[in-house]
Amino acid sequence: MGLLAGLALVAAGPAMAQAAYPNKPITLIVPFGPGGIADITARSVAQAMSATLKQAIVVDNRPSAGSIVGSAAVAQAAPDGYTLLLMSNGNAVSASLFKKLPYDMGRDFAPIATLGYFDLALFVNAGSHFKNVADLLAFAKANPGKLTLGSITAGSTQNLATELFKTTTGIDAVVVPYKGTPAVVTALRAGEIDAGFEILGPMVGQVSAKAIRALAVTSDQRFAALPEVPTMKEAGVANYSVASWNALAAPAGTPPEVIARLNAAANAAVASPAVQERLLAVGVRPQGSTPEQLRTLLAAETKRWGEVIRRAKIELQ
Repeated sequence: MGLLAGLALVAAGPAMAQAAYPNKPITLIVPFGPGGIADITARSVAQAMSATLKQAIVVDNRPSAGSIVGSAAVAQAAPDGYTLLLMSNGNAVSASLFKKLPYDMGRDFAPIATLGYFDLALFVNAGSHFKNVADLLAFAKANPGKLTLGSITAGSTQNLATELFKTTTGIDAVVVPYKGTPAVVTALRAGEIDAGFEILGPMVGQVSAKAIRALAVTSDQRFAALPEVPTMKEAGVANYSVASWNALAAPAGTPPEVIARLNAAANAAVASPAVQERLLAVGVRPQGSTPEQLRTLLAAETKRWGEVIRRAKIELQ
């Protein structure tokens, strides 16, 4: 009996070890500064996941160009489920935007789940004579090289959405880069640029104040806070759809059972009313996924934005 009991304990050892995860705090590295959509998403989801996993999830902000510093830290971390990455479409962009990265997006990360999507829109000054997208395109086609489109820095999602708009519509327009969203807003309000692409959430206040107008949103569905604004496809631009996204990933080699545990906790967090309310308030559409769905998304986005970067002849960094 003693021998049998001993064998049973040995057999139960791996199961007991697996069940122990997590037995210490988890670090979630966010490669963006505090206060932005990525940070708010990370903190909202982390709080809910902590309650499920019965362990603290500590958010560690490590902003840098192309999300490289934070992403590299996770790629090089132990694959034990205690260091996670707030991944975004910025990671997909960086794969083609930078000449060399200290990691491979497809090889060095284990996808966990998507957390949410957030849309962009094409904005104009409130007093602009462009009443809709058709007006803007008509002007651009009648006046090649005269239309100015603002966005934040080259290689950003906003910038690439602008370049994609140019190639999709076939217009000759000048893309004017700014250092950040506040500068784009200032330029729009001052009439320095004809239009600009920016993430919707931070711009709702400007639209509500009637300082600027949204001509169209870039995703396939209308934005709940601005239901009167059409999608780009509804506005007549076929085959144009852009949505930014946030997700969770771990270092490659993280045990499948740990990924499964984190996936379940992340999806439960995204489905919770408190998290949904918080994310919707900043313009994020909460949406979880399986690890494989995130892997497919990352591969598709990497290919798509790589093609946009090449067509726009954006200088590699």
